[in-house]
Amino acid sequence: MERLTDVPESLAQSANPARVNDYDSFAEAYSAENENNLVNAYYERPGMLALAGDVAGRRILDAGCGSGALSAALHDRGAVITGIDASARMLTLARRRLGDDVALHVVDLSDRLPFDDGAFDDVVASLVLHYLEDWGPTLAELRRVIRPGGRLIASTDHPIVAYTIQDPRPDYFATTSYTFDWTFNGQSAPMRFWRRPLHAMTDAFTAAGFRLSVISEPQPDPAARELFPDDFHALSTKTCFLFFVLEVPPSAAGSDS
Repeated sequence: MERLTDVPESLAQSANPARVNDYDSFAEAYSAENENNLVNAYYERPGMLALAGDVAGRRILDAGCGSGALSAALHDRGAVITGIDASARMLTLARRRLGDDVALHVVDLSDRLPFDDGAFDDVVASLVLHYLEDWGPTLAELRRVIRPGGRLIASTDHPIVAYTIQDPRPDYFATTSYTFDWTFNGQSAPMRFWRRPLHAMTDAFTAAGFRLSVISEPQPDPAARELFPDDFHALSTKTCFLFFVLEVPPSAAGSDS
């Protein structure tokens, strides 16, 4: 699920636990904002696409596909896409965008994935991991469905962001949650994310059987300079998201299939 803004404008400790992260309740408003804004359209998605590289013919699982913006871009580049998301309403929007060429499934990333071992060449996880308190089971499942030699390409909140915006600041070395309200198009939505230190991220990846290939802190698309003159400089000079490419080691026999 792609993130609407890079830093919440205000932290709110009173978010209703029963309604946090309820994308079904604000899917349309979120998708409309996400489509062409600075952070998603000119920073995060280009960053993911650059790391994915040439995807023609590759079987890619978009884990947390939301309304399908990243799936559409990968599909346009020749990838064979399967999308999953916990929000049925977001998948309805994705279906309108993608048509019948892309398989879409309602799946919670905390559950076992309904796919065979090694079913995909790559998995993209765009701004989804920070919704999870425990990365272990989810990464193990993602690792299972990627073939030997395949990749997990992931973006997540930079660990320093939530640390610096909280007052008082939490223990940097602990995994801690923070809640806040997103407000857009006159609609307020309570959210909860989890932040963890960088070493906990890399430890979780390696524990799941991935090999760290790339850690990236990309710059926004230069085209955004003229489109968003007031915000471009700020986004290009501060930490926001952290991007990873994780490889599944080839099998002992050297086969990538």
